[in-house]
Amino acid sequence: MAKATLVVMAAGMGSRFGGIKQLEPVGVNGEVLLDYSVFDAIRAGFDKVVFIIKHEIEDDFKRIAGDRISKYIETEYVYQTIPEFRKKPFGTGDAILTTEPVIDGPFAIINADDFYGAEAFKKIREGLDLPTYSMVAYDLANTLSENGGVSRGVCKVRCNYLTSITETHGITKDSGFKPNTPVSMNMWGLKPDIFPELRRRFEEFKKTADVTKDEYLIPSVIGAMRDDGLCKVRVLRTDAVWFGMTYREDKEQVCNKIKALTDAGVYPEKLWD
Repeated sequence: MAKATLVVMAAGMGSRFGGIKQLEPVGVNGEVLLDYSVFDAIRAGFDKVVFIIKHEIEDDFKRIAGDRISKYIETEYVYQTIPEFRKKPFGTGDAILTTEPVIDGPFAIINADDFYGAEAFKKIREGLDLPTYSMVAYDLANTLSENGGVSRGVCKVRCNYLTSITETHGITKDSGFKPNTPVSMNMWGLKPDIFPELRRRFEEFKKTADVTKDEYLIPSVIGAMRDDGLCKVRVLRTDAVWFGMTYREDKEQVCNKIKALTDAGVYPEKLWD
């Protein structure tokens, strides 16, 4: 198996959450969600982790999570900046571009504020050995929040390959989608050959979009590349339950779910002991 890197996108603003949700403690001993992701990634065979952060949170990020994690896996940092004419970063496509100098092989990307589960990391690690790109898809019903609508990449799949992905906002259990509709939670398995396309399409984006507010999103880029015949994406289905912190009210439920997994022995009480 080729060496694999996990890229953790942790530079988002958390506008609906009302704070730096990447650093909110949820574990029994103050662990944050990305602690569990990296723990599962190490068990799945990942060799390195790259954190995409903002310079403004660097000290807190390293103190709360990064310095601890770096004792167990090779760790690097890259930085996503916010242009003066924007209130938040350009989006996930821009974030992935910042990792190009430190990526030299297949890599997976995830969000810092999502819990994906051990099975998902095993699947995406295996996906990195495929000649295609890959994506872990969840059943929509397993990804909803009880505290408001959510944004999801709604996927269409044929013969285990992605045929389209549509970013859809404000989804609730009453939105009319089937519970088993496959959705992307930004867990992608990619190759370094995506970087030239990311860069080229970003320049095109900046010429046509409203650069003060529009976002350059990795699902849109991959979808466009697929439509242009430049890549294929193998869809790896999971029936695992995703959870995360979209809203401040989600935190209590996340803490309870983490405690239940710890009590059941899925994770040790002291994660990094």
